[in-house]
Amino acid sequence: MTIRTAVKALAPYRFTPRPEPIKLDQNESPDDVPEVVKERVARALANVAWNRYPDLGPRTLEARLADRHGLPAEAVVVANGSNTLIQAITIVSGIGRSVITVAPTFAVYSAQARLLGTELVEVPLLPGFALPEHDLASAVAGRAGVLFLANPAAPTGNLFEESAIERLVEAAGPELLVVVDEAYAEFAGKNLEGLAARHENVVILRTFSKALGLAGARVGYALAHPDVAEEVRKALLPFSIGAWQTTVATALLDEQGLVAERVRHVLAERRRLSAALAALPGVEPFPSEANFILFRVADPEAWYRRLLEAGVVIRRQDHLPGAEGCLRVSVGTSSENDAFLAACEAAAATAVPLEGRDGPDTQR
Repeated sequence: MTIRTAVKALAPYRFTPRPEPIKLDQNESPDDVPEVVKERVARALANVAWNRYPDLGPRTLEARLADRHGLPAEAVVVANGSNTLIQAITIVSGIGRSVITVAPTFAVYSAQARLLGTELVEVPLLPGFALPEHDLASAVAGRAGVLFLANPAAPTGNLFEESAIERLVEAAGPELLVVVDEAYAEFAGKNLEGLAARHENVVILRTFSKALGLAGARVGYALAHPDVAEEVRKALLPFSIGAWQTTVATALLDEQGLVAERVRHVLAERRRLSAALAALPGVEPFPSEANFILFRVADPEAWYRRLLEAGVVIRRQDHLPGAEGCLRVSVGTSSENDAFLAACEAAAATAVPLEGRDGPDTQR
């Protein structure tokens, strides 16, 4: 078959839905959009011509987002999820050049680089998942292409310092696009939009899938210098986002009070989960500025299966370099988190001790 070798070498992305009732494995919002909002969206959709193609560019939504971020509408690119924007940016700036990122990180960056036949440079995170600033500066120096950084980081949850990222931008030079993926920014209370305002080669990615609770709608957007944004649009397929998606997303922009309330819930539950995990013998949770917590145990496979038996599904991350022994749990509703912690207590009671940790008071 005339299939490119790079494509045949890739494993397809698979995510099999689990039957367990408590789903804490995909970093989704634990709460659905309220019925009153769904009803308002349904009324708005009744006024959409279903037989017509949507706007070639979702102008209304882009204008609303531009106003929200204090930018011209030309600086906002809306697409069918931020994954689509990652692909478009790789096409625009990566092909024939380099894609640089850290490891471990969000898998789509490396997957798109491999799929598109682009040189991939992965720089390991330092102990504690710290940013390898010196090694990254060496990697970006003199290179053309794209540097992808998730901030807060995924799957680790930590936040990199703006000053460190800005030094990387300055080390990179104008031929390298620096993309900061802020999918979880609402949970950190910080963002790097100011960095993008100061540097024309910085792009910020945001999503409606996490804090705004619209993972099912697939809406993401980029904030970029208008000249860069125009080039990214060229790599998007025409009509790549539907009228239903943009109608739902626009409606959610009117629900900022609801979003803020749900973020506060996640932050409170994140603190509770982290403290409870730290108190368990043989469990090492890592600091998080996202809506999930990464934690290390001695036998992640046994823990994962024990939680499945209790009806709780989380995500294994122990296959990732630097994340050996790690599992990741999304912050759920209070009752879901209670069930997760109860299952963890049972797992910890029979688990193999984590090397270097004798109990909850052990320093790390």
